[in-house]
Amino acid sequence: MRYLGPRLVTLLAVVAVIGLLPWLTRTDPALTILHARYADRPPTPAVLDAIRAETGLDGGPLRVLVDWAGGLLRGDLGESWVSGQPVGPDVTSALGVSLTLMGVSLAVALVLALALASPTLRRGARRELTTTRAGAGAAVLAALPEFLLAAVLATVLAVQLGWFPALGWGRAEQLVLPALAMGIPAGALLGRLLDDALPAALAEPWARAATAGGIPPRRIAAHALRRTLPTLLPQLGLIVVGLTGGAVAVETLYAVPGLGGTALAAALAQDLPVLQACVLLLLLLGLAAGLAARLGSLALLGPARSDRALPALTNPSLPVRRPVTVAAITLAALLAAAVVWGLLRDPLSVDAAVRLAAPSAAHPLGTDSLGRDILARLGHGAARTVLTALAVGAVTLLLGLIVGALGAGALTETANALPAVLAGLVVAAIAGPGPLGAAVAVAAVAWAPLAAHTSALYAQEKAAPHLAAAVVLGAGRAHLLRRHLLPGVVPPVVRHAVLRVPAIALALASLGFLGLGTQPPAPEWGRMLSENMPYAERAPWAVLAPAAALAALGALAVLTSAAVRGRSHR
Repeated sequence: MRYLGPRLVTLLAVVAVIGLLPWLTRTDPALTILHARYADRPPTPAVLDAIRAETGLDGGPLRVLVDWAGGLLRGDLGESWVSGQPVGPDVTSALGVSLTLMGVSLAVALVLALALASPTLRRGARRELTTTRAGAGAAVLAALPEFLLAAVLATVLAVQLGWFPALGWGRAEQLVLPALAMGIPAGALLGRLLDDALPAALAEPWARAATAGGIPPRRIAAHALRRTLPTLLPQLGLIVVGLTGGAVAVETLYAVPGLGGTALAAALAQDLPVLQACVLLLLLLGLAAGLAARLGSLALLGPARSDRALPALTNPSLPVRRPVTVAAITLAALLAAAVVWGLLRDPLSVDAAVRLAAPSAAHPLGTDSLGRDILARLGHGAARTVLTALAVGAVTLLLGLIVGALGAGALTETANALPAVLAGLVVAAIAGPGPLGAAVAVAAVAWAPLAAHTSALYAQEKAAPHLAAAVVLGAGRAHLLRRHLLPGVVPPVVRHAVLRVPAIALALASLGFLGLGTQPPAPEWGRMLSENMPYAERAPWAVLAPAAALAALGALAVLTSAAVRGRSHR
């Protein structure tokens, strides 16, 4: 109960806030129902009063919440305000679809994560790990927008090659493309985290002793995986929830009737009962995934954690390869040159005569659907995109470190279960739409993976024997935190936060596309992607330019981090 109690309280609080959404937006729920069900009837006071009496809205928000909670205890999720049909069958059907898609996507993610980390695992098990891998390839894959990857896969593998169906749901082959679109970015992120943690496990004394004793590298690799999994299992639990409720774009593109799309449609239509049911199921899934990850970590660590006999995972001092530094400088120079070149051009000039024009001397990166120069919009959108994403990333890093160190797992799992789009709707309802509201909405949920990572590392660091020795020698709390705990926690979490900067930019863009963030015609990389996606097949340059910029941003962040890390080890 000590584990479940805070989580259930947080769950009920979030569902209650969702239930107050129509009143927070200062809109009349009865008017929403009238427009959805009785479009031909005038919104007279008598008609609206009749609807309120029929649906129980005449008692105010508190009565609505109480009635919904009472129905929930009876297994009744209520009736849709839009269709008038019971919510339960549709939402549970959507959950089944999302869980199926999540399972296949998770399998893709795990296979890719192991493939990305296998070079480090193989060389480390043979005592041949002499340099730090930058992980730029994984960073690029992790920075790929899911909806762009989904569109490319649909165009190439479905339309041009005809290997898989492009739309629909119900057959095994219809799972492949959406699972790849969702699993590849998730697997790249997981693989990068695994690759970052493995050198520390492979540098521990047991690994050296195992090699000296002639134990096969395969068994050493298996033990290294087991050693690093406790810190990664919370991330895996968060990925499970994210793949279930955060796949709105992929579900829409492939016409998959999943839970994420159902929740977003209900939020936009102010269909409160459906939205509450979707959020409740996502929160319960987050609770189950968090509990499974916690039990898995305890099983893997065994009594070492409770006995304070778990050595701290400390990365060895491995130099970075020189090509990594060269690649970071080259990529930074190319990106800076493109931005400066774009700043010299007009990003708002519209020329309908050159709509979707291919790259040329006049327009080096082509034009968009309104005839605006893509290079100009790329350059002028750089500061807005990069600086906002970095600022939100810094806030999420700080929140993740604080919440993770405090061990607030209930808040972490709840925040992760809420897609940024839903958080954006709630924030916009309270503070109004705009760039600041979008930034607050993304920051309100994006800290959860960093907090889970911090919490897992913090728990292992506290179980290290040297901490007990420092306490015996008279070390105070401040000294323990500064000298023993934070050095093992902060660097991996910072590298994790850097890897998520492009994803933050895309989350901000998705809110802007819904009218909740940056408003047009302001240039912004993620918004450029969203605006030009309908023309991706006809004018791929309009989509590839901002996508390449986001991927370059992710790769540059990781390459720079690796170069600095390698220099600090010299």
